Amino acid sequence: MAWVPGGTFVAGSDAHHPEEGPARPVTVAGFWADRTPVTNEQFRRFVRESGYVTVAERTVRPGTPAGSAVFVDPAEAAANGSNGTNGSPGATGATGTPASPWWVRVAGADWRHPRGPQSSLRGCEDHPVVHVAWDDAVAFAGWAGRALPTEAEWERAARGGLDGAAYAWGDERTPGGRHVANVWQGVFPDRNDCVDGHRFTSPVYAFPPNGYGLRDVVGNVWEWTASRVPAGPWPAAPGCDDVGAAAPARGPWRRDGAAHIAKGGSHLCAPGTCGRFRPAARLALPPDATTSHLGFRCIVRS
Repeated sequence: MAWVPGGTFVAGSDAHHPEEGPARPVTVAGFWADRTPVTNEQFRRFVRESGYVTVAERTVRPGTPAGSAVFVDPAEAAANGSNGTNGSPGATGATGTPASPWWVRVAGADWRHPRGPQSSLRGCEDHPVVHVAWDDAVAFAGWAGRALPTEAEWERAARGGLDGAAYAWGDERTPGGRHVANVWQGVFPDRNDCVDGHRFTSPVYAFPPNGYGLRDVVGNVWEWTASRVPAGPWPAAPGCDDVGAAAPARGPWRRDGAAHIAKGGSHLCAPGTCGRFRPAARLALPPDATTSHLGFRCIVRS
């Protein structure tokens, strides 16, 4: 873990998406933060020692098989027809709020099978765990003697001491022409040029740390926080994060109540589409949402 000093900083942004404002001073006490998102290997140890079964591995309601939301680019979807990723059986649409066509709910997709039942974690032990619901993240944190950060704590950590900067490393998206986070390059969702070397998730040490020694605070995977969505309207977030009806049907969707805030963007965030790979960016999700680009990290308060 790395130490994140306490202090007052400007959270949020008035220069980007409406749900990020208003920019506001926030004060937090110092705490220890995981240097990386929780990895598949770390989560595997937790499951092995505790016997825990994740939300995506359960039947969440009668008639709804276990499974999770998986990103499928249009070319992949066309190649595999309506059967989902990698020819995996059980991929279906969902009723309710229309999902973006690139999100498919796949029966058998879970943290062990991130792309569907025929996929595995082989070679991805040091990638962030995905397909974890909020309860799954809380369960891991309790087992590890840690906690989920609040949104303010998460943003303080992600900024790395660069108060007011657009990104975790400064104001340039690609400083010196270098890609310093796992995000989408190309035309979303049709073409990912993978200039950063990664089509999906990447190893948690693949990119440089921020000023506090934390990695992957933006890009790679969205990260759950302990904070709930505030009362009032929450603007829709079309683009790579618009999992819509591909998420479980239980619970509110981008509304008050049980919805929680996720931070940091993911490998699916494209500059011209959502651009949410910034510390100020936020996403509202029902606590039982599980997707192929959603993980978490933990903290320890002093």
